[in-house]
Amino acid sequence: MQSVFVRHLGEGERKLLALHCTIAHSGAWSGLASALDGCASFIAPDMMSHGRSPDWDGQGDFFDAVTKPALAELTEPMDVIGHSFGAMIALRLAIEHPDRVRSLILIEPVFFAVAKQDAPLLFEQHERDSEPVNAAFGSGDKVLAARLFNRAWSTKISPKWPDLPERTRANMVRGVDAVPAVQPVLYDDQAGLLDPDRLRRASMPTLLLSGSETPPVIHAICAGLQRRLSDARHERINGAGHMLPISHPDETGALLRAFWQANAPIGVKAD
Repeated sequence: MQSVFVRHLGEGERKLLALHCTIAHSGAWSGLASALDGCASFIAPDMMSHGRSPDWDGQGDFFDAVTKPALAELTEPMDVIGHSFGAMIALRLAIEHPDRVRSLILIEPVFFAVAKQDAPLLFEQHERDSEPVNAAFGSGDKVLAARLFNRAWSTKISPKWPDLPERTRANMVRGVDAVPAVQPVLYDDQAGLLDPDRLRRASMPTLLLSGSETPPVIHAICAGLQRRLSDARHERINGAGHMLPISHPDETGALLRAFWQANAPIGVKAD
């Protein structure tokens, strides 16, 4: 197993394993960590090929390769939060190691296999919207692929690609190979996470979060997971898009505090 960089943010009794989205890094949790300071201590690894972690060596399956370092940080029962593809890692940990996951927070999970089953028209629209990104990958243009992928998950208020710092753009290009690497998991459930017997293991309190301005396919995914999980609720943050833990950390933090106080109230300080 390749070693990865792990960032520690915030101070609080509640240990929170935080798993970032594709083409980002663990520092993306800084705003939410500040909003939850005094309540939670973030343990936030960088995925391979992201942040300060080394590049993936290409051996085996990428989903396995990024799940193993996350599991290594899950040394005791703790809360687990994941954003976008990070939510897929979080869900897998909850299914495979439920004794170590006290509560589960899935922010904008990109589990398109759920929409494929439950909302085929929205899934097909997402497929059409993804064609330019897939074409860029097909032509070998990683810069264009990263630019289009970033735009696809941005909102009107998000900074445009030319306005991003050069280092940020370079880091996005570096990590963008993760997108095609995990398509069989996201679109075809290659890992078998939707198997009812397996999914039943994730019986811990679960909060699904989405932004009101996110692509509609995400709402279908959240609704589908809420139906399939035994103890799940779905909340939307008005005005937020896919990057809601970054753009709306205070609103996200307030929902997490309320969720924990109602469902896993160990040492949580009230507002």
